[in-house]
Amino acid sequence: MKRIFAFLGLVFAMLNVYAQQMDTNPIRRELEFSPVLNKHFYGFCLYDLDSNRFVTGINESKLFTPASNAKTFTLFAALKHLGDSIPGLQYIERGDSLIFWGTGDPTFLHNRLDSRKVYDFLKSSNKKLFYAEEDIIEEPFYRKGWAIEDYEEYYQPEISSFPIYGNVVTLREHDGRLCASPSFFQGALLTTSNSSSGTYTVSREFDRNSFRVNRAYPPRNYINEKPFRYSAELFVQLLVDTLHRPVKRIRFQRPPLSKTIYSASTQAILREMMLPSDNFLAEQFHMLIAQKLYGQFDTGRLRKELTKNFFGYFTDNIDLYDASGLSSYNKVTPRSMVEVLLLVYAQVADKEALHRLFPTGGVDGTLKRAYSLDNGEAFVWAKTGTINAVHNQSGFIRTRSGRNLAFAFLNTNFLGDAAPVRKEMVRIMTFIRQHY
Repeated sequence: MKRIFAFLGLVFAMLNVYAQQMDTNPIRRELEFSPVLNKHFYGFCLYDLDSNRFVTGINESKLFTPASNAKTFTLFAALKHLGDSIPGLQYIERGDSLIFWGTGDPTFLHNRLDSRKVYDFLKSSNKKLFYAEEDIIEEPFYRKGWAIEDYEEYYQPEISSFPIYGNVVTLREHDGRLCASPSFFQGALLTTSNSSSGTYTVSREFDRNSFRVNRAYPPRNYINEKPFRYSAELFVQLLVDTLHRPVKRIRFQRPPLSKTIYSASTQAILREMMLPSDNFLAEQFHMLIAQKLYGQFDTGRLRKELTKNFFGYFTDNIDLYDASGLSSYNKVTPRSMVEVLLLVYAQVADKEALHRLFPTGGVDGTLKRAYSLDNGEAFVWAKTGTINAVHNQSGFIRTRSGRNLAFAFLNTNFLGDAAPVRKEMVRIMTFIRQHY
């Protein structure tokens, strides 16, 4: 903690000092005379990591909606409060019984991320299995400011204390028919037409796990994910279905001396959150951290304490309502985005490991097709963020001369597709790469 505040003290003591050796006027001209940027509201902030100085900014103190740039705040919180491995399950043994609780771990039976450690532990136990629920108020399955009409979109699964299968049904074409995974949901697929024409769609009713398919045969190689309506009862049904052994629900408070099974590398799952911008993983990281710190899933308290203990020292006030950036209520400034990047920078000593936590321009993640390599080298590592009329990038850039910079580039209130805004950001960041 002392090291963090010492670092913050060094940074914030220099907020109004501009690096004399870096002439930023050409950068400002590129921004101020951009025909793309001048059609909407934007903010920009640039920081020199080598000299610990802010070097330039435009609208850097104005508030913007961060969209998925909010995941950088979640990244810091996880690096700060979680260890090397994610707790996957907590349990106690009483006689012939194994009683277990969820931790918020999003990887259990996830179709890409599951290590099978929790599954194998439960499967191999020779004791009777009891899934324990506590006498506490459950977290809401959505955060404030989420779009309720997106309930059946793959990017908005429900939040829960013990996720399973990523809280989604995976639907695939196989031998000309639609197959559900887990197969438990196969009987919930209802074909409403025998037609083979028109666009193929699968929709879920809001308050139940009933999936309507609008025509009989799916397109070849069709694949889709649909969030299911989560409940503790459904969780146990799915667990029984995959373990092929009884599991009972009970009310039982989690004791302080319960044992823990760890499931996955924290940094590996953080990379999975950051590169494809996975909202579900982000929200579950807040659940994991809250459970570790408070012994309960109180993410509202977590966000308040993160603001008080860390983000409250930023130059500008910010407001965060979720971990993923889905909430339109979130508000940050370009300068606060740079300041949280500095906190992340201080947490990860190995800078190559740091870069691996962000999409790499021209290489992977959400920036794979945005940037071109410069003489075969990647030079931007940044988080993107996009919702309606919002498109952002915040991260790190290395210039041809070897300068290491942090930047935030936030855009809002534009009409139409984000592609022109993305292209202009790439052009300006590439200009900085080539000329500094």
